[in-house]
Amino acid sequence: MAALLSLPSRARRPAAIPSSLTKKAPPFACPSPSSRVPICRKRRLSVLCLQKSQADLEVLGSFQGWLREKGVSFPSVKPGFVPEGLGLVAQKDIGRNEVVVEVPKRTWINLDTVAASVIGPVCSGSKPWIRIALFLLREMAVGEKSDWSPYIRILPKHMDSTIYWSEEELAELEGTQLLSTTLSVKEYVESEFNKVHKEILVPHHHVFPHPVTLDDFLWAFTILRSRAFSQHRGENLVLIPLADLINHSSSITTENSAWQIKGTGLFSRELIFSLRAPAPVKAGDQVYIQYDLKKSNAELALDYGFIETNSDRDVYTLTLEIPESDPFYEDKLDIAELNGLGTVAYFDVVLGRSLPELMLPYLRLLALGGSDAFLLEALFRDSIWDHLQLPVSRSNEEFMCEVVACACQTALSGYKTTIDEDEELKGRGDLPPRLKIAVGVRAAEKKVLQHVLKVFGERGMELDGLEYYQERRLKELGLVGEQGEIIFWESK
Repeated sequence: MAALLSLPSRARRPAAIPSSLTKKAPPFACPSPSSRVPICRKRRLSVLCLQKSQADLEVLGSFQGWLREKGVSFPSVKPGFVPEGLGLVAQKDIGRNEVVVEVPKRTWINLDTVAASVIGPVCSGSKPWIRIALFLLREMAVGEKSDWSPYIRILPKHMDSTIYWSEEELAELEGTQLLSTTLSVKEYVESEFNKVHKEILVPHHHVFPHPVTLDDFLWAFTILRSRAFSQHRGENLVLIPLADLINHSSSITTENSAWQIKGTGLFSRELIFSLRAPAPVKAGDQVYIQYDLKKSNAELALDYGFIETNSDRDVYTLTLEIPESDPFYEDKLDIAELNGLGTVAYFDVVLGRSLPELMLPYLRLLALGGSDAFLLEALFRDSIWDHLQLPVSRSNEEFMCEVVACACQTALSGYKTTIDEDEELKGRGDLPPRLKIAVGVRAAEKKVLQHVLKVFGERGMELDGLEYYQERRLKELGLVGEQGEIIFWESK
Protein backbone atom coordinates (compact mmCIF):
# COMPACT_ATOMS: atom_id res chain seq x y z
CA MET A 1 0.00 0.00 0.00
CA ALA A 2 1.28 3.40 -0.33
CA ALA A 3 1.46 6.62 -2.08
CA LEU A 4 3.53 7.48 -5.02
CA LEU A 5 6.51 9.56 -4.89
CA SER A 6 6.92 12.24 -7.30
CA LEU A 7 10.15 12.01 -9.14
CA PRO A 8 11.61 14.73 -11.20
CA SER A 9 11.46 14.72 -14.91
CA ARG A 10 7.76 14.87 -15.87
CA ALA A 11 5.57 13.98 -13.06
CA ARG A 12 1.99 13.74 -13.97
CA ARG A 13 0.80 14.91 -10.67
CA PRO A 14 2.72 16.78 -8.03
CA ALA A 15 3.85 14.74 -5.16
CA ALA A 16 6.13 14.78 -2.32
CA ILE A 17 8.16 11.85 -3.11
CA PRO A 18 9.17 11.38 -6.57
CA SER A 19 6.51 9.43 -7.99
CA SER A 20 6.63 9.46 -11.59
CA LEU A 21 9.98 9.54 -12.97
CA THR A 22 8.73 9.35 -16.40
CA LYS A 23 10.52 8.20 -19.31
CA LYS A 24 11.66 10.84 -21.59
CA ALA A 25 11.80 10.27 -25.23
CA PRO A 26 13.34 12.28 -27.92
CA PRO A 27 11.28 15.18 -29.04
CA PHE A 28 8.58 14.74 -31.54
CA ALA A 29 9.75 11.28 -31.70
CA CYS A 30 8.99 8.15 -30.23
CA PRO A 31 8.15 8.10 -26.74
CA SER A 32 9.53 7.78 -23.68
CA PRO A 33 8.25 6.14 -20.73
CA SER A 34 5.45 7.28 -18.86
CA SER A 35 5.42 7.41 -15.43
CA ARG A 36 2.94 8.89 -14.05
CA VAL A 37 3.45 9.53 -10.63
CA PRO A 38 1.76 11.08 -8.36
CA ILE A 39 0.79 10.54 -4.92
CA CYS A 40 -1.96 10.75 -2.60
CA ARG A 41 -3.47 7.37 -2.28
CA LYS A 42 -3.11 4.11 -0.71
CA ARG A 43 -0.98 1.43 -2.09
CA ARG A 44 1.65 -1.14 -1.88
CA LEU A 45 2.25 -4.74 -2.09
CA SER A 46 3.75 -6.03 1.10
CA VAL A 47 6.41 -8.26 -0.27
CA LEU A 48 8.07 -9.21 2.98
CA CYS A 49 10.77 -11.75 3.19
CA LEU A 50 9.28 -13.11 6.40
CA GLN A 51 8.74 -16.83 6.62
CA LYS A 52 6.66 -18.56 9.29
CA SER A 53 9.64 -19.32 11.48
CA GLN A 54 9.38 -18.96 15.23
CA ALA A 55 11.44 -15.78 15.03
CA ASP A 56 9.11 -14.30 12.44
CA LEU A 57 6.06 -15.17 14.49
CA GLU A 58 7.65 -13.43 17.44
CA VAL A 59 8.33 -10.34 15.33
CA LEU A 60 4.72 -10.29 14.19
CA GLY A 61 3.43 -10.85 17.72
CA SER A 62 5.61 -8.02 19.03
CA PHE A 63 4.23 -5.74 16.33
CA GLN A 64 0.62 -6.55 17.28
CA GLY A 65 1.33 -5.88 20.95
CA TRP A 66 2.96 -2.57 20.05
CA LEU A 67 -0.08 -1.57 17.98
CA ARG A 68 -2.42 -2.20 20.90
CA GLU A 69 -0.20 -0.20 23.23
CA LYS A 70 -0.39 2.69 20.78
CA GLY A 71 -4.18 2.60 20.69
CA VAL A 72 -4.49 1.20 17.16
CA SER A 73 -7.89 -0.44 16.63
CA PHE A 74 -8.24 -3.55 14.45
CA PRO A 75 -10.96 -5.77 15.96
CA SER A 76 -12.03 -7.47 12.71
CA VAL A 77 -8.61 -8.13 11.14
CA LYS A 78 -5.11 -9.12 12.13
CA PRO A 79 -1.77 -8.91 10.35
CA GLY A 80 -0.88 -12.31 8.99
CA PHE A 81 1.33 -14.23 6.59
CA VAL A 82 -0.16 -14.35 3.10
CA PRO A 83 1.21 -15.19 -0.38
CA GLU A 84 2.30 -11.57 -0.86
CA GLY A 85 4.22 -11.59 2.42
CA LEU A 86 2.14 -9.89 5.08
CA GLY A 87 -1.44 -8.73 4.76
CA LEU A 88 -4.63 -8.00 6.67
CA VAL A 89 -6.64 -11.16 7.29
CA ALA A 90 -10.33 -10.96 8.23
CA GLN A 91 -11.19 -12.51 11.61
CA LYS A 92 -14.92 -12.44 10.82
CA ASP A 93 -17.15 -11.66 7.87
CA ILE A 94 -16.69 -8.01 6.95
CA GLY A 95 -19.20 -5.88 5.08
CA ARG A 96 -18.51 -3.41 2.30
CA ASN A 97 -17.21 -0.06 3.65
CA GLU A 98 -16.84 -1.52 7.14
CA VAL A 99 -13.99 0.06 9.10
CA VAL A 100 -11.23 -2.50 9.65
CA VAL A 101 -8.34 -0.41 11.00
CA GLU A 102 -8.12 2.90 12.85
CA VAL A 103 -4.72 4.40 13.58
CA PRO A 104 -4.40 7.52 15.78
CA LYS A 105 -2.08 10.27 14.59
CA ARG A 106 0.40 9.63 17.40
CA THR A 107 1.23 6.35 15.64
CA TRP A 108 1.85 7.90 12.23
CA ILE A 109 5.29 8.65 10.86
CA ASN A 110 5.11 12.04 9.18
CA LEU A 111 6.95 15.35 9.11
CA ASP A 112 5.73 16.20 12.61
CA THR A 113 7.22 12.92 13.86
CA VAL A 114 10.54 13.78 12.25
CA ALA A 115 10.54 17.36 13.55
CA ALA A 116 10.04 16.13 17.13
CA SER A 117 12.88 13.60 16.84
CA VAL A 118 16.60 14.02 17.36
CA ILE A 119 17.20 14.36 13.61
CA GLY A 120 14.51 17.02 13.17
CA PRO A 121 16.87 20.01 13.53
CA VAL A 122 19.54 18.58 11.23
CA CYS A 123 17.31 17.87 8.23
CA SER A 124 14.57 20.51 8.52
CA GLY A 125 15.51 22.07 5.19
CA SER A 126 15.40 18.84 3.21
CA LYS A 127 12.62 17.56 0.96
CA PRO A 128 9.75 15.93 2.87
CA TRP A 129 10.49 12.41 1.66
CA ILE A 130 14.17 12.74 2.55
CA ARG A 131 13.34 13.78 6.10
CA ILE A 132 11.10 10.77 6.62
CA ALA A 133 13.62 8.48 4.92
CA LEU A 134 16.38 9.65 7.27
CA PHE A 135 14.07 9.17 10.25
CA LEU A 136 13.44 5.55 9.21
CA LEU A 137 17.14 4.90 8.78
CA ARG A 138 18.06 6.32 12.16
CA GLU A 139 15.31 4.41 13.96
CA MET A 140 16.47 1.24 12.24
CA ALA A 141 20.06 1.93 13.26
CA VAL A 142 19.28 2.33 16.96
CA GLY A 143 17.46 -1.02 16.94
CA GLU A 144 15.61 -2.03 20.10
CA LYS A 145 16.22 1.39 21.62
CA SER A 146 13.77 2.86 19.13
CA ASP A 147 10.13 3.15 20.09
CA TRP A 148 9.36 2.33 16.46
CA SER A 149 11.38 -0.89 16.45
CA PRO A 150 8.38 -3.29 16.30
CA TYR A 151 7.17 -1.50 13.16
CA ILE A 152 10.59 -1.13 11.54
CA ARG A 153 11.23 -4.87 11.98
CA ILE A 154 8.22 -5.91 9.91
CA LEU A 155 9.16 -3.69 6.97
CA PRO A 156 10.41 -5.65 3.94
CA LYS A 157 14.15 -5.74 3.50
CA HIS A 158 13.92 -6.76 -0.15
CA MET A 159 11.28 -5.99 -2.76
CA ASP A 160 10.55 -6.92 -6.35
CA SER A 161 10.44 -3.32 -7.55
CA THR A 162 12.56 -2.97 -10.68
CA ILE A 163 14.77 -0.65 -8.63
CA TYR A 164 16.15 -3.81 -6.98
CA TRP A 165 16.67 -5.86 -10.11
CA SER A 166 20.13 -7.12 -11.05
CA GLU A 167 21.83 -6.08 -14.28
CA GLU A 168 20.92 -9.44 -15.78
CA GLU A 169 17.26 -8.98 -14.85
CA LEU A 170 17.21 -5.39 -16.13
CA ALA A 171 18.64 -6.63 -19.43
CA GLU A 172 15.27 -8.31 -20.02
CA LEU A 173 13.76 -4.81 -20.12
CA GLU A 174 16.01 -3.66 -22.96
CA GLY A 175 14.23 -1.12 -25.16
CA THR A 176 11.40 -0.48 -22.69
CA GLN A 177 10.38 2.78 -21.12
CA LEU A 178 10.34 0.96 -17.80
CA LEU A 179 14.09 0.38 -18.05
CA SER A 180 14.84 4.06 -18.70
CA THR A 181 12.50 5.06 -15.90
CA THR A 182 14.07 2.62 -13.47
CA LEU A 183 17.58 3.85 -14.27
CA SER A 184 16.43 7.46 -13.98
CA VAL A 185 14.92 6.79 -10.57
CA LYS A 186 18.10 5.16 -9.33
CA GLU A 187 20.15 8.03 -10.70
CA TYR A 188 17.84 10.51 -8.98
CA VAL A 189 18.09 8.74 -5.62
CA GLU A 190 21.87 8.55 -5.89
CA SER A 191 22.04 12.25 -6.67
CA GLU A 192 19.88 13.06 -3.63
CA PHE A 193 21.96 10.75 -1.47
CA ASN A 194 25.18 12.49 -2.47
CA LYS A 195 23.72 15.82 -1.39
CA VAL A 196 22.36 14.39 1.84
CA HIS A 197 25.67 12.71 2.58
CA LYS A 198 27.57 15.95 2.13
CA GLU A 199 25.12 18.32 3.81
CA ILE A 200 23.65 16.15 6.61
CA LEU A 201 25.26 12.77 7.18
CA VAL A 202 28.87 13.92 7.36
CA PRO A 203 28.37 17.14 9.37
CA HIS A 204 25.98 15.38 11.78
CA HIS A 205 27.47 11.88 11.84
CA HIS A 206 27.05 11.76 15.64
CA VAL A 207 23.26 11.60 15.18
CA PHE A 208 23.45 8.31 13.26
CA PRO A 209 24.84 5.29 15.15
CA HIS A 210 26.08 3.70 11.92
CA PRO A 211 27.12 5.10 8.53
CA VAL A 212 24.22 5.40 6.08
CA THR A 213 24.98 3.90 2.68
CA LEU A 214 23.42 4.47 -0.72
CA ASP A 215 21.74 1.05 -0.44
CA ASP A 216 20.21 2.11 2.88
CA PHE A 217 18.94 5.33 1.34
CA LEU A 218 17.51 3.47 -1.67
CA TRP A 219 15.69 1.09 0.68
CA ALA A 220 14.08 3.97 2.58
CA PHE A 221 13.10 5.61 -0.69
CA THR A 222 11.46 2.42 -1.92
CA ILE A 223 9.61 1.92 1.36
CA LEU A 224 8.12 5.38 1.05
CA ARG A 225 7.35 5.08 -2.64
CA SER A 226 5.48 1.84 -2.09
CA ARG A 227 3.85 2.35 1.32
CA ALA A 228 3.29 6.02 2.10
CA PHE A 229 -0.10 7.68 2.18
CA SER A 230 -0.40 11.31 1.24
CA GLN A 231 -3.70 13.12 1.43
CA HIS A 232 -2.42 16.42 0.17
CA ARG A 233 0.20 15.32 -2.29
CA GLY A 234 3.40 16.05 -0.57
CA GLU A 235 3.13 18.01 2.61
CA ASN A 236 1.26 15.28 4.46
CA LEU A 237 3.30 12.33 3.31
CA VAL A 238 2.80 9.72 6.01
CA LEU A 239 3.46 6.10 6.91
CA ILE A 240 0.56 4.40 8.71
CA PRO A 241 1.67 1.27 10.61
CA LEU A 242 -0.64 -1.73 10.08
CA ALA A 243 -2.78 0.06 7.46
CA ASP A 244 0.18 -0.16 5.10
CA LEU A 245 0.06 -3.96 5.21
CA ILE A 246 -3.06 -4.03 3.07
CA ASN A 247 -2.45 -5.58 -0.33
CA HIS A 248 -3.70 -4.80 -3.82
CA SER A 249 -6.30 -6.68 -5.83
CA SER A 250 -7.26 -6.02 -9.44
CA SER A 251 -10.80 -7.14 -8.58
CA ILE A 252 -11.28 -3.95 -6.56
CA THR A 253 -12.29 -1.36 -9.13
CA THR A 254 -12.70 1.69 -6.93
CA GLU A 255 -10.15 3.59 -4.89
CA ASN A 256 -12.26 6.44 -3.58
CA SER A 257 -13.65 5.07 -0.35
CA ALA A 258 -10.93 2.86 1.10
CA TRP A 259 -9.62 5.34 3.65
CA GLN A 260 -10.09 8.73 5.21
CA ILE A 261 -8.62 10.93 7.92
CA LYS A 262 -11.09 12.06 10.53
CA GLY A 263 -11.34 13.46 14.04
CA THR A 264 -12.04 11.20 17.01
CA GLY A 265 -14.98 13.18 18.31
CA LEU A 266 -17.07 16.31 17.96
CA PHE A 267 -14.55 18.55 19.68
CA SER A 268 -11.43 16.41 19.49
CA ARG A 269 -8.43 17.60 17.56
CA GLU A 270 -6.79 14.19 17.41
CA LEU A 271 -6.85 12.71 13.95
CA ILE A 272 -7.53 9.09 13.10
CA PHE A 273 -6.59 7.25 9.93
CA SER A 274 -9.57 5.06 9.13
CA LEU A 275 -9.27 2.17 6.67
CA ARG A 276 -12.39 0.52 5.26
CA ALA A 277 -12.99 -2.65 3.27
CA PRO A 278 -14.05 -1.61 -0.26
CA ALA A 279 -15.77 -4.98 -0.78
CA PRO A 280 -17.28 -7.72 1.42
CA VAL A 281 -14.72 -10.15 2.87
CA LYS A 282 -15.25 -13.63 4.30
CA ALA A 283 -13.58 -14.63 7.56
CA GLY A 284 -10.11 -15.99 6.85
CA ASP A 285 -9.71 -14.09 3.58
CA GLN A 286 -7.56 -11.05 2.96
CA VAL A 287 -8.89 -7.50 2.92
CA TYR A 288 -7.71 -5.83 -0.28
CA ILE A 289 -7.81 -2.37 -1.80
CA GLN A 290 -7.07 -0.85 -5.19
CA TYR A 291 -3.71 0.90 -5.19
CA ASP A 292 -4.26 3.13 -8.20
CA LEU A 293 -6.53 2.59 -11.18
CA LYS A 294 -4.53 5.02 -13.30
CA LYS A 295 -1.17 3.34 -12.95
CA SER A 296 0.28 1.48 -15.90
CA ASN A 297 1.82 -1.96 -15.53
CA ALA A 298 5.25 -0.35 -15.86
CA GLU A 299 4.45 1.88 -12.89
CA LEU A 300 3.13 -1.03 -10.86
CA ALA A 301 6.35 -2.91 -11.58
CA LEU A 302 8.45 0.07 -10.58
CA ASP A 303 6.55 0.85 -7.38
CA TYR A 304 5.39 -2.53 -6.14
CA GLY A 305 7.02 -5.28 -8.15
CA PHE A 306 3.97 -6.80 -9.86
CA ILE A 307 1.83 -6.32 -12.97
CA GLU A 308 -1.72 -7.19 -14.00
CA THR A 309 -3.14 -8.91 -17.07
CA ASN A 310 -5.61 -6.04 -17.56
CA SER A 311 -4.93 -4.42 -20.96
CA ASP A 312 -6.02 -1.07 -19.51
CA ARG A 313 -2.67 -1.13 -17.71
CA ASP A 314 -0.77 -1.47 -21.01
CA VAL A 315 0.46 2.05 -21.70
CA TYR A 316 3.13 3.71 -23.78
CA THR A 317 3.93 7.40 -23.41
CA LEU A 318 4.62 9.33 -26.56
CA THR A 319 6.85 12.32 -25.90
CA LEU A 320 6.38 15.19 -28.32
CA GLU A 321 8.42 18.39 -28.40
CA ILE A 322 8.53 21.68 -30.23
CA PRO A 323 12.16 21.91 -31.35
CA GLU A 324 13.91 25.20 -30.67
CA SER A 325 15.20 25.09 -34.24
CA ASP A 326 11.63 25.48 -35.53
CA PRO A 327 11.38 28.92 -37.21
CA PHE A 328 7.96 29.30 -35.59
CA TYR A 329 9.08 28.09 -32.17
CA GLU A 330 7.86 31.09 -30.16
CA ASP A 331 4.45 31.17 -31.86
CA LYS A 332 3.92 27.46 -31.43
CA LEU A 333 4.99 27.54 -27.80
CA ASP A 334 2.62 30.42 -27.12
CA ILE A 335 -0.28 28.49 -28.66
CA ALA A 336 0.62 25.33 -26.78
CA GLU A 337 0.77 27.17 -23.45
CA LEU A 338 -2.54 28.89 -24.10
CA ASN A 339 -4.03 25.40 -24.32
CA GLY A 340 -2.43 23.87 -21.24
CA LEU A 341 0.58 22.30 -22.96
CA GLY A 342 4.22 23.29 -23.35
CA THR A 343 7.44 22.79 -25.23
CA VAL A 344 7.30 19.10 -24.32
CA ALA A 345 4.05 17.16 -24.04
CA TYR A 346 3.49 13.60 -22.88
CA PHE A 347 0.62 11.51 -24.19
CA ASP A 348 -0.19 8.17 -22.60
CA VAL A 349 -1.54 5.81 -25.22
CA VAL A 350 -3.52 2.89 -23.79
CA LEU A 351 -3.82 -0.35 -25.75
CA GLY A 352 -7.12 -0.56 -27.58
CA ARG A 353 -8.28 2.93 -26.63
CA SER A 354 -8.62 6.10 -28.68
CA LEU A 355 -5.64 8.40 -28.86
CA PRO A 356 -5.40 11.05 -26.11
CA GLU A 357 -7.68 13.99 -26.88
CA LEU A 358 -4.98 16.64 -27.24
CA MET A 359 -2.49 14.52 -29.13
CA LEU A 360 -3.62 15.16 -32.72
CA PRO A 361 -4.00 18.95 -32.30
CA TYR A 362 -0.52 19.11 -30.76
CA LEU A 363 0.94 16.99 -33.55
CA ARG A 364 -0.65 19.24 -36.18
CA LEU A 365 0.76 22.26 -34.39
CA LEU A 366 4.25 20.73 -34.46
CA ALA A 367 3.94 19.93 -38.17
CA LEU A 368 2.57 23.36 -39.07
CA GLY A 369 4.70 25.23 -41.63
CA GLY A 370 4.99 26.19 -45.28
CA SER A 371 1.76 27.45 -46.79
CA ASP A 372 -0.10 26.59 -43.56
CA ALA A 373 2.01 28.94 -41.44
CA PHE A 374 -0.53 31.76 -41.90
CA LEU A 375 -2.57 30.08 -39.13
CA LEU A 376 0.17 31.05 -36.68
CA GLU A 377 -0.47 34.76 -37.24
CA ALA A 378 -1.90 36.80 -34.39
CA LEU A 379 -5.20 37.09 -36.28
CA PHE A 380 -5.83 33.35 -35.67
CA ARG A 381 -4.43 33.17 -32.13
CA ASP A 382 -7.83 32.75 -30.47
CA SER A 383 -9.17 30.27 -33.02
CA ILE A 384 -6.19 28.22 -34.17
CA TRP A 385 -6.65 25.47 -31.56
CA ASP A 386 -10.17 24.89 -32.88
CA HIS A 387 -8.78 24.62 -36.40
CA LEU A 388 -6.19 22.10 -35.21
CA GLN A 389 -8.92 19.75 -34.01
CA LEU A 390 -9.46 18.86 -37.69
CA PRO A 391 -7.03 18.23 -40.58
CA VAL A 392 -5.28 21.44 -41.65
CA SER A 393 -3.88 20.38 -45.03
CA ARG A 394 -2.86 17.22 -46.79
CA SER A 395 0.84 17.96 -46.37
CA ASN A 396 0.42 18.71 -42.67
CA GLU A 397 -1.52 15.53 -42.03
CA GLU A 398 0.85 13.43 -44.11
CA PHE A 399 3.92 14.78 -42.34
CA MET A 400 2.28 14.11 -38.97
CA CYS A 401 1.59 10.48 -39.92
CA GLU A 402 5.11 9.96 -41.23
CA VAL A 403 6.74 11.35 -38.10
CA VAL A 404 4.70 9.21 -35.73
CA ALA A 405 5.22 6.08 -37.84
CA CYS A 406 8.97 6.67 -37.95
CA ALA A 407 9.12 7.25 -34.20
CA CYS A 408 7.17 4.07 -33.44
CA GLN A 409 9.29 1.97 -35.79
CA THR A 410 12.44 3.34 -34.19
CA ALA A 411 11.14 2.45 -30.74
CA LEU A 412 10.14 -1.06 -31.85
CA SER A 413 13.63 -1.67 -33.21
CA GLY A 414 15.03 -1.17 -29.72
CA TYR A 415 13.52 -4.36 -28.27
CA LYS A 416 15.50 -7.56 -28.45
CA THR A 417 12.45 -9.82 -28.77
CA THR A 418 9.30 -9.88 -30.86
CA ILE A 419 5.75 -9.94 -29.55
CA ASP A 420 5.40 -13.56 -30.72
CA GLU A 421 8.49 -14.55 -28.78
CA ASP A 422 7.17 -12.79 -25.69
CA GLU A 423 3.79 -14.45 -25.99
CA GLU A 424 5.46 -17.83 -26.31
CA LEU A 425 7.38 -17.18 -23.10
CA LYS A 426 4.27 -16.00 -21.28
CA GLY A 427 2.49 -19.18 -22.32
CA ARG A 428 5.04 -21.36 -20.57
CA GLY A 429 3.68 -20.48 -17.14
CA ASP A 430 6.92 -21.35 -15.35
CA LEU A 431 8.74 -18.03 -15.64
CA PRO A 432 10.47 -16.55 -12.59
CA PRO A 433 8.41 -13.64 -11.18
CA ARG A 434 10.75 -10.90 -12.36
CA LEU A 435 11.14 -12.34 -15.86
CA LYS A 436 7.36 -12.63 -16.04
CA ILE A 437 7.10 -8.93 -15.24
CA ALA A 438 9.72 -8.03 -17.85
CA VAL A 439 8.07 -10.09 -20.58
CA GLY A 440 4.64 -8.69 -19.74
CA VAL A 441 5.81 -5.08 -19.82
CA ARG A 442 7.87 -5.28 -22.99
CA ALA A 443 5.16 -7.18 -24.86
CA ALA A 444 2.58 -4.60 -23.82
CA GLU A 445 4.73 -1.68 -24.94
CA LYS A 446 5.23 -3.25 -28.35
CA LYS A 447 1.53 -3.91 -28.72
CA VAL A 448 0.74 -0.27 -27.98
CA LEU A 449 3.36 0.91 -30.48
CA GLN A 450 1.90 -1.38 -33.14
CA HIS A 451 -1.55 -0.05 -32.26
CA VAL A 452 -0.31 3.51 -32.85
CA LEU A 453 1.35 2.46 -36.11
CA LYS A 454 -1.91 0.96 -37.31
CA VAL A 455 -3.92 4.04 -36.40
CA PHE A 456 -1.60 6.42 -38.25
CA GLY A 457 -1.06 3.98 -41.11
CA GLU A 458 -4.82 3.83 -41.73
CA ARG A 459 -5.02 7.60 -41.43
CA GLY A 460 -2.27 7.96 -44.02
CA MET A 461 -4.34 5.92 -46.49
CA GLU A 462 -7.34 8.19 -45.98
CA LEU A 463 -5.61 11.48 -46.74
CA ASP A 464 -7.29 11.98 -50.12
CA GLY A 465 -10.73 11.61 -48.58
CA LEU A 466 -10.27 14.05 -45.70
CA GLU A 467 -11.63 17.56 -45.63
CA TYR A 468 -9.02 20.25 -44.95
CA TYR A 469 -9.06 23.81 -43.66
CA GLN A 470 -9.34 25.54 -47.03
CA GLU A 471 -12.34 23.42 -48.05
CA ARG A 472 -14.08 24.02 -44.74
CA ARG A 473 -13.45 27.74 -45.06
CA LEU A 474 -14.87 27.88 -48.59
CA LYS A 475 -17.98 26.07 -47.40
CA GLU A 476 -18.42 28.56 -44.60
CA LEU A 477 -18.31 31.36 -47.21
CA GLY A 478 -20.79 29.55 -49.44
CA LEU A 479 -18.26 29.12 -52.22
CA VAL A 480 -18.47 25.35 -52.57
CA GLY A 481 -21.37 23.60 -54.27
CA GLU A 482 -23.11 20.36 -53.32
CA GLN A 483 -20.68 18.29 -55.38
CA GLY A 484 -17.64 20.03 -53.89
CA GLU A 485 -17.12 22.26 -56.89
CA ILE A 486 -15.95 25.83 -56.32
CA ILE A 487 -18.62 28.39 -57.20
CA PHE A 488 -17.57 31.57 -59.04
CA TRP A 489 -19.93 34.52 -58.95
CA GLU A 490 -19.91 36.74 -62.03
CA SER A 491 -20.99 40.34 -61.70
CA LYS A 492 -23.72 41.43 -64.15
